[in-house]
Amino acid sequence: MKLDIVLITGMSGSGKSVALHALEDAGYYCVDNLPPELLRAFVELELSHEATRVAIAMDVRSATSLPLVPAQLSELRAQGLRVKPLFLDASTDTLVRRYSESRRLHPLSRPDVPDQRRALIDAIEWERELLSDIREHAHVIDTSIIRASQLQGYVKTLISAPRSQMTLVFESFAFKRGIPTDADFVFDVRMLPNPHYEPELRSLTGRDEAVALFLQQQDEVAQMLQHIEQFLDHWLDALARDHRSYVTVGIGCTGGQHRSVYLVEQLGLTFASRWTSLTRHRELDDR
Repeated sequence: MKLDIVLITGMSGSGKSVALHALEDAGYYCVDNLPPELLRAFVELELSHEATRVAIAMDVRSATSLPLVPAQLSELRAQGLRVKPLFLDASTDTLVRRYSESRRLHPLSRPDVPDQRRALIDAIEWERELLSDIREHAHVIDTSIIRASQLQGYVKTLISAPRSQMTLVFESFAFKRGIPTDADFVFDVRMLPNPHYEPELRSLTGRDEAVALFLQQQDEVAQMLQHIEQFLDHWLDALARDHRSYVTVGIGCTGGQHRSVYLVEQLGLTFASRWTSLTRHRELDDR
């Protein structure tokens, strides 16, 4: 019997509790704020109970022992266990706003400092440094401008993906709302013909047949699609050899509604024959 382990880490205020609740809804036995020193003992206990799915949240409150985590995950994988580390991130401005709204103290904040905003920013940047190594070994989800329901959907989709050597995540987005920080590669397609300027297509999306037909008739769109496919074909095997579990490819246009959505859908179909491929649309999923 195989044990699926999902490890949730990330920045304080980035949504770890939301992600953990999503995993609990999906049937995982969840433990919050487990000290890294207890990880192997906890896994052994769950194996003795013949558990099949567990989710563990760790955060900066265990700062002194966080450096143990990457090696521990490697050891668990060597035992044949399935391990999916997810790292939730958000911009510093977003985290400052969330803490200001909740009036909670950051775990690394110093309440005795007169300038509390400056102290909060310093604490967030210190936390980024402490978690940087774990972030490098995890799939990153940027929660800066997504709702809780979107985050829950992203987490459930990731954990339900078939186990494979590497999973591709194709994500469309709008440049006007910022570049997703979880993207490993970002392609700018704003120079392509824009269906927004066709009155009958303006209210539709890149998922609609009429928009797809319009874009398929544009030589530049076909050329862009070919270039992105060639780039990924060249580098994906190397990334897999580097033991990457997830690779996120961001495709951005002005509004994240037509061109980027169409290209993400096409790329998802193209690469599904070789890799586990997931598609998501940051701006459409927010509706």
